[in-house]
Amino acid sequence: MRSTKKTFTAIAGFTLLGVVLAGCASGEGSTEGSGSGTTINLDYAYWNPLSLVVRDQKCLENKLGPDATVNWVLSTGSNKANENLNAEAIDIGSTAGVASFVARANGAAIKTIGVFSQPEWAAIVVPSGSTITGVEQLAGTKIAATKGTDPYFFLLQALNEAGLSESDVEIINLQHSDGQAALARGDVDAWAGLDPIMATTEVKDGAQLIYRNIAFNSYGVLNAREKFLVEQPQLVDQALNCYEQARAWIIENPEDAAALLAQEASLEPAIAAKVLNERTVVDGSLVPGDAQRQVLETILPILVSEAQVRSEEEARAALNSLYDTSFAERATS
Repeated sequence: MRSTKKTFTAIAGFTLLGVVLAGCASGEGSTEGSGSGTTINLDYAYWNPLSLVVRDQKCLENKLGPDATVNWVLSTGSNKANENLNAEAIDIGSTAGVASFVARANGAAIKTIGVFSQPEWAAIVVPSGSTITGVEQLAGTKIAATKGTDPYFFLLQALNEAGLSESDVEIINLQHSDGQAALARGDVDAWAGLDPIMATTEVKDGAQLIYRNIAFNSYGVLNAREKFLVEQPQLVDQALNCYEQARAWIIENPEDAAALLAQEASLEPAIAAKVLNERTVVDGSLVPGDAQRQVLETILPILVSEAQVRSEEEARAALNSLYDTSFAERATS
């Protein structure tokens, strides 16, 4: 636990492992909610702890009343959240900061409206007994990663720092839980991992994290469809008010929050506590700003060189227009 901040770990949106798999498989794309009149569609994710609290405590349902419909959709990764935003299956979704940036740079009509965490949720993982101890040794290997998510962009940055590029390795595009399973089977040499799957495989399988760097993890952010922001600003305000209430509740009730995570993600309590207490800070500001932008400024040249964005010009234009801080500012005023 950090001495200056109460921490809480975002979890696998990158998303869930063995134990967690059954819940992910059955929940992905499912919705909850009924009623008439006002409707809001938003996601929850095991790597977004605030979303679990908002959903569990029925904050939005209580605020909007019995005539409203609140539909909850499980996001198993930033890529899934972005897909659902693009398909208008959800109005507000949670992703890693770099995933929303890349999506907007490539034409998605979304805005980042809030920050739910500063996580250290991604790392480079190898199986127990591996002779690989550093990123430079990954040249010529197979690495599992979920494209469009923070662990994938974490991997690109780690390779770049070690003097390697995507062309020096073979990246196998698998959803997070499938990547962990491939690592366990020996189908890949390494995995760009995400909590809580990462913590689970550490504890249960003896997997090793050969590279960690919190600076390479982009923030956990909330994104909304631009059309929804224009048409339903009052619903966005209500949603962000609920997120601020959830943040305060987690900070005041860390043990209950860990228990909720364990229950929702089908994690052992010790693993839930590990990811919550060691790897993500939730007591930062809801308002997106310079800290989040700086991470994206750092990774932008890598995204351009690896052709993850259509052009540098479009990427810079997307970064300049990515944030709408007005809703978070109202929620925290």
